[in-house]
Amino acid sequence: MKDASILLVDDDRHVLDSMSNWLRSLGYHLDPVASFHDAVEHLQRNRYDLVLSDIRLDDADGFALLKFCCEQFPQTSVILMTGYATMDTGVEALRAGAFDLLTKPLIDQELEMSLSRALSQREVLAENKQLKAQLDTRVGLDNIVGHDPRMQHVFDVIENVAETRATVLITGESGTGKSMIARAIHRRSDRRDKAFVEVACGAMPETLLESELFGHVAGAFTGATGTKIGKFKQAHLGTIFLDEIGTASTSMQVKLLRILQDLQFEQVGGTETFTVDSRVVLATNEDLNEAVAEGRFREDLFYRINVINIELPALRERPADIPLLSQYFLRQVCEDVGKEVEGFSSDAMDLMQGYSWPGNVREMQNLIERAVLLGRGGTIDVDDLASHLRSAPVTSIPASVVGRTLKEALAGPERQIIRDVLDANNWNRNATAESLGINRTTLYKKMKRLGLEDGTPQLPSTI
Repeated sequence: MKDASILLVDDDRHVLDSMSNWLRSLGYHLDPVASFHDAVEHLQRNRYDLVLSDIRLDDADGFALLKFCCEQFPQTSVILMTGYATMDTGVEALRAGAFDLLTKPLIDQELEMSLSRALSQREVLAENKQLKAQLDTRVGLDNIVGHDPRMQHVFDVIENVAETRATVLITGESGTGKSMIARAIHRRSDRRDKAFVEVACGAMPETLLESELFGHVAGAFTGATGTKIGKFKQAHLGTIFLDEIGTASTSMQVKLLRILQDLQFEQVGGTETFTVDSRVVLATNEDLNEAVAEGRFREDLFYRINVINIELPALRERPADIPLLSQYFLRQVCEDVGKEVEGFSSDAMDLMQGYSWPGNVREMQNLIERAVLLGRGGTIDVDDLASHLRSAPVTSIPASVVGRTLKEALAGPERQIIRDVLDANNWNRNATAESLGINRTTLYKKMKRLGLEDGTPQLPSTI
């Protein structure tokens, strides 16, 4: 990386000139300056791959410049030089963020090697950052599987709100994937490189939850032997995900309302006020409207957190996604356990599509993991599925038509498809139209043309 740009800082003009000439002879682009002030001005005007600075400068020191670079230009590597090096100085420099500390008089080979290593590391870090960004963008939604229109709407909302700071409330039954949605929002935001902190509010008593969220000072309560940093502070500049928010006590709701409005809080037992910049995503499987009506949840907090609401449909409400999800989890499990399973038998898939999935996506994942671990064949059959699934009543429409719109079905026996769905819905035309993805008027015209007006099979007219 000999075409790299370097800012050289040294108040000794002789050293500055000789090093400038030598570094330029190696092919580096160089800007030499003799003071901290000039170095800051150059950094604010130009982009540098590396700063090479003496520790002792007339108007400041190299550590001040190092701190400035770490705070304002973290992508720029810094190498410090000194003629008065000690072991403590070296440790201090590395702890402060310097890539290296070199001792004057400099040895050409040693300096060239240090520059090469710093620039190579910077190149690797930049490449890793780019790959991570690509992976986060891809994984952000690709690990949330669903072609159902309601899931597509969820994806659209994630895309629209990810880059904003708006508070997001995710609602839905247990096991529908609320945590995955929260992580997808974080991964697709400009906070993706910062912390994602998850807190299960329903798993802790109120006193412990307050300490977990806001931290505590030493002596705040029995057992508080030291100061603890809370989750909100850990999530500064990142995202904090508060799961099961509907279980929060009234007093905790007051504290949450304050931090959502003012972004300020005090540690348990402390008096210092902290201010944080944390993106807040919350989730609940409760009906918060009902909780507000019953006085269990503060109305002002509900309006504050319900800025953007993402409602996740239950798995039984999107049966067309069951084959897609089952194959996704099958591939995952097979990779994890090192087994080869090709797929599901048609009978097993029919059974899975007819099951109500009270535990939603999480139940499916666990069930498929069990089937892979206990199954002996290359395909998962009915006998490999859990007994409670085999004995459960079928609650969905026939697998031959589930999730298909009329447009998708035109290549096949259109009349039979409509008849199957009508039978499955007890000839309820509204439900049938919704299942097929068409409006009622279109369904009525199709039924008339196909001889299905009164439920009596007739020969269809020419389509």
